Amino acid sequence: MRAFQLVEWQEPPELREVPVPEPGPGQVLVKIGSAGACHSDLHIMQAPAPPVATRLPFTLGHENAGWVETPGPGVTGFAPGDPVIVYGPWGCGLCPNCREGRENYCEKTAGMGGGLGGHDGGMAEYLLVPASRFLIPLETLDPREAAPLSDAGLTSYHAVKRSLHLLGPGSTAVVIGAGALGQMAIQILRALSAATTVIAVDTAADKLELLADQAGDRVRGPAAGAGAAHP
Repeated sequence: MRAFQLVEWQEPPELREVPVPEPGPGQVLVKIGSAGACHSDLHIMQAPAPPVATRLPFTLGHENAGWVETPGPGVTGFAPGDPVIVYGPWGCGLCPNCREGRENYCEKTAGMGGGLGGHDGGMAEYLLVPASRFLIPLETLDPREAAPLSDAGLTSYHAVKRSLHLLGPGSTAVVIGAGALGQMAIQILRALSAATTVIAVDTAADKLELLADQAGDRVRGPAAGAGAAHP
C-alpha cells in the first residue's frame, strides 16, 4: 500500500510503498476513508530529532476515519465494513489515568497515537489500530468527512465540556477565535449547552461571515466585522 511517511527528521515526508499490516490479537485493520492534515503534522515535519529514540520511518496522520477491514483474533463488537473513527491518543490502558478514561494523559505513552511518536498513522490506505477500544462507531456519518472530529472536533468538545456546568439558561458563552476549532466549538455549544447567547470574536471578517451564513437565526454578522452573536 502507499503511505506518506516521515523518513528523516526535518526532511520532507515521502510517499512510499509499504506492506499492508496484519492485525494481531485485539488489533483492528481499518481501511482509511480520510485522514485529516493537522497543524501538528507541520510541527512534526519541521521538528528536530526528539531526545527519546523514535522509530523512523513512520506514517503521518493522526485524524483518521474509515471502515473496519479485518478485526484481529478476539475482537468483538466490530465487523468488516463498519464505519469507524479512530480515537487519537493511544494510552496503555493500565495506568491510573487510563483506568479513569483519560488515555490522552497516559503516564506511559503520553497519549501518543497513530501518526505521532513513531506509531504509524492514517495517511495510508490502511491503518493498524492496536486495540478495538480506540474505535468509535460512526453509524450514519461518512468516514470521508468525519476524520477531523477525532482531533479538531474533540479539542473543541473538550473545552466546551469543561464549561457546561457554567452555561445554564440566560448565560453567555464567548468563543475567541472563529477558525475551524472555534466554529466547531460554536456548533457544540449550540448542541450541548443551555447558553442563551453565544458570541464569536475574531479579527477576520470572512470567518464571521461564514458563521453568519451557516447559523441562520443563531448567529448574525457584525456591522463592524469585529464579532458575531446570536440572540
